[in-house]
Formats: sequence, structure tokens, C-alpha cells
Amino acid sequence: MPKHSKRYTELTKKVEPNKRYTIEEAIRLLKDMGTVKFDETVEIAIKLGIDPRQADQLVRGSISLPHGIGVTKKVIVFAEGAKADEARAAGAEEVGGAELAKKIEGGWMDFDVAVASPDMMKVVGKLGRILGPQGKMPSPKSGTVTNDVATAVGEFKAGKLEYRNDSEGNLHLPVGKCSFEESRLVENIEALLAHIKRSRPAAAKGIFVQKVVASLSMSPGIQLAV
Repeated sequence: MPKHSKRYTELTKKVEPNKRYTIEEAIRLLKDMGTVKFDETVEIAIKLGIDPRQADQLVRGSISLPHGIGVTKKVIVFAEGAKADEARAAGAEEVGGAELAKKIEGGWMDFDVAVASPDMMKVVGKLGRILGPQGKMPSPKSGTVTNDVATAVGEFKAGKLEYRNDSEGNLHLPVGKCSFEESRLVENIEALLAHIKRSRPAAAKGIFVQKVVASLSMSPGIQLAV
């Protein structure tokens, strides 16, 4: 087992082990724990009642939180012609077609989100083995395959989140920075949880949202009463 730092061990004493905190209580406690020299990310981990081995129970999508997440993302776009011009005007870091795919095949991965117009999937499809494991493969469900590439670029650069459950049926998402006002963090978390609950697959049985834990980048987790 990894040994935690003295600071981390002291922070764990502030969390009551068997208590489920309201979102407001958890945010106040997390802000009190934010004692490092950088602006830590507030993160939410959600345990879902799904069987991640079943394709019809996967949870995947995207969401724009009310107050963003305090991060500007690097967005690239697979598009040609007028759509390529629209993507550049919207602020995409890189725009292209086959030459952009070749650049990625060569090992370039300096971006956070890849967007593609539908007609470019014949090029992008070949990148599945590279972008898939990174969670960067364009998908209609996540809003990254679209004819409106300009809107997609604007939303993702502003912090729109893509999510997909991991192999254990969990979701891990940032919801802002420790420096955010408490009310903004609370509203972001409430919006996220409401969205995830609406994303329940029809095939999922029993309790869908089983456990929710909030934490900072370098803090212990706090279980939420949701």
C-alpha cells in the first residue's frame, strides 16, 4: 500500500469516516483542505450500478457545467472546406484531414479533444486504436462528431466535459477549481449529478448512482449524501 504524506494523513482526520456530507458541507470542507500552492481541481467520482462488460449498460456522453471547470482545453478538428474555416475561426488549435491523422499516427497527442465532421470519419476511423484508449476518439454520442464544428469547438474549449465509465463502472470528472465560489461548485455538482441520473441506461438494474465522492487533486475523498 502506498504511504500517504503527513499532510494527507492530517487531512483525513477532518473527514468523519461514516458520515455522508451534503454537497454544501463537502465543498466547505474541501476548501478548508486546499492548502497547497496551486489551485487544486475539485473532482467527483461516481460509482454506478451498471455491468461495464455489457455494451447496453455503458454510460457515455458530454456536459457543459453551469460555471465551467476553470480550464481551457486544446481542441483539434477533422474538417475540410468551409467547415475547416469555421473551426479555425472558432479557435481550434489544429484543423485538417488526412495530414492531421498522419501527424497523430506519428505520435503527436498534444490536444485534449478531437472533433470531426461526419464526412471525415473515413479518415478518423483509422485512428481508433490510438485515440480510443486515450478517450479522445470522436463520437456522435459525446458531441464530437457533428456538422456544427464551430459550436463544438467553442463548447469544448470553454470546458465542456466528455465522460465514459471505466472498466469498474465508475465515472471520474472535474467540476471546477478550489478557488471557485462555494455556490458555483455546488451548482456544478448538482448539475452533473442530475445529468448523470438522466443518462441511466435502460438495461441497468437496481440503484444507479450508488456512491459519490468529492475530493481535491491532493486530498482524501468525502462521501456525498446523494
